[in-house]
Amino acid sequence: MDATRTAVPVQALGATWRAGDFTLEPVTAEIGGGTLVAIIGPSGAGKSTLVELLAGVRTPTEGRVNTPTEVGLVPQDDIVHRYLPLRRTLSYAARLRGRTDPAAVDQVLDMVGLAHRASAIVSTLSGGERKRASIAVELLAQPEVLFLDEPTSGLDPATGRELLRQLASLTEAGHTVVFTTHNPGDISWCDEILVLDHGRLAFAGMPADALDHFGVTNAEDIYTRLDERQWTPQPIQPTPVEPRPRRREVSAVRQCWLLTCRAIELLVRNRITLAILLGSPIMIALMFLMLFSPGAFDPDDPSPNTTVMILFWIAFGGFFFGLTYGLAQICDEFAILRRERFAGLRLLPYLLSKVVGLLPLLFLVDALLLGLLSVTDRLPELTLRANMAMFGTVILASVCALTLGLLAAASVRSPSQAALTLPMLCFPQVLFVGAFLPVPVMAEVGRWFSYAMSNRWAFEALGRTVDLPSLWLDGGSSLGPPLLASYGDSFDHPVWTNWLLLAGFAVAFAGATLLVLRRKMGPAR
Repeated sequence: MDATRTAVPVQALGATWRAGDFTLEPVTAEIGGGTLVAIIGPSGAGKSTLVELLAGVRTPTEGRVNTPTEVGLVPQDDIVHRYLPLRRTLSYAARLRGRTDPAAVDQVLDMVGLAHRASAIVSTLSGGERKRASIAVELLAQPEVLFLDEPTSGLDPATGRELLRQLASLTEAGHTVVFTTHNPGDISWCDEILVLDHGRLAFAGMPADALDHFGVTNAEDIYTRLDERQWTPQPIQPTPVEPRPRRREVSAVRQCWLLTCRAIELLVRNRITLAILLGSPIMIALMFLMLFSPGAFDPDDPSPNTTVMILFWIAFGGFFFGLTYGLAQICDEFAILRRERFAGLRLLPYLLSKVVGLLPLLFLVDALLLGLLSVTDRLPELTLRANMAMFGTVILASVCALTLGLLAAASVRSPSQAALTLPMLCFPQVLFVGAFLPVPVMAEVGRWFSYAMSNRWAFEALGRTVDLPSLWLDGGSSLGPPLLASYGDSFDHPVWTNWLLLAGFAVAFAGATLLVLRRKMGPAR
C-alpha cells in the first residue's frame, strides 16, 4: 500500500445479521485508518460474523457497512497450496490479483518476515509461518484493510507475539488491520478494540478506556464482567466516506491460464499422487491381460461374451480414470477458492482450469490402456479411423466422468467425503450399462434408469465402432446370434449420436458444478 495514500475508515452503521438462532444485534462502530484493532469476546459472541460483515463477505440483514474497496481477509484455515514452494504460490496469487511485477512477491515476503523461507515447500513451514504466508497472499492485493479470523489460535505464545508484531508493523506501512482473538493478552498490541457479548457490541475504543469502561484492572477480567450485566458502548459520529474505484480486474482468459498452470504444477510436484495416477492404467491393463485371453475378436472364432466384457471394461476404465481424477480436486482447496473468489476470481475459468489441466493426463492414460490391449491382441484389427473413433469415445467417457467427479467434489465438504462417493457413483455405471444384462432385457425401471448412465453410451459407441453385430452374426461362434438378439438395436446407433450424449452429460455436470460452487462461494467481490 502506498504510504502517502489516505487511510479510509471501516464503518458499521446499525449492521445486523440474523441466521437461525443467532442474531448479531445492530452494531455501530468506526475503525480508524492505519490502526491495529482486535475484536474480542466469549465463544459464540459473533466475532467471526462481525469480521465477515466488515470485510464484505456477508451482507447485513439490516443497516449497512462502509468498507474500503481493497480488502484482504485471512480465515482460520490456510489459504496457500501446501505442495508448492512459497515463492511460487505467492507468484500465482499475485498474478491472479493483477500484479505482474515479480518484485511484489519479494516485497510481501519482506513485510511478513519470510524472505529467508521463499524457496521452502509450504508444507514444511511451521504453523506461524503458514499463517504469515496466508497474510502475504492477501497483502499482494495491496489492501487498505486486512481482516484476520483468530490468527493467533493454535500458536505458542512466542509465535503468537511474533505474529502480532508483524501485524503491528503493517499498520506502520499504512494498512488497517482487524483481527479476532480469544486471547486477552493480544489487546495490549492494539490501538482499538471491539468487545462483543452474545451478539451485542459492549465496547468500542482504546484498550485503556476498555478497562475503565468495565471497571477492571486487566483484560482477562473483562470476560467476567460481561456476565454481570448488559453493557453498551459510547455513541459515535461516523466520518463521511467517499467511495473509491476498484483496480482493473484480471481477464477470464488470463485467470484460466494461470489456474491451469498452477494446477499442472501442483500435480507434477505431488509425485506420489502423479505416480498413482499414471500407474493405475498399467495396473488395469495387466489385470485385463490376466483375465481375457487373446483373439476374442477373431472373425473365424470369436468369443462373444468376452468381447462384451472387454469393451465394457474399456469404457468403465475411461470412466473410472476421469471420476477419480475429478474427485481429488476442489474439495481440498475450499478455503483458497473462497478467498480467491472474494478477490475477483470467476468460477468458470476455475472449473475450466481443472478440466484443461487434467486432459493431457487423461489422454495419456487412455491411450496407454488402449495401446497395451491392442498390441496384446485383446482388441480387433481396425482401421486408423476406427482406432481414433475408439480413442475419442474413451476420452469423452473420461471427460464426462471427470466433470461428474468435479460435481461430487464441489458438493461435499472434505476429501474424505469425496472418497465415500466413489462406490455410489461407480456401481450404477456397472449395473445399468447393459454389459452384464442387456438393456432390452432389463426391467422397465432399469431401462429408464440406464438412460442416465453416461457409461452406457460409451459402451454402445465402442460396440458400434468394432461392429459387434456383424462379428456376432457372421462370426464362427454359435453364441453370437442369440446374444445379438438379446441386445436388440443397442449397437445400431451412429457413433456420433453417442458422442453427443456424452458431451451433453459433460456440459450438464459442469453446469451443475458451477451452480454448486456459486452457492457455496457466493458472488465475487
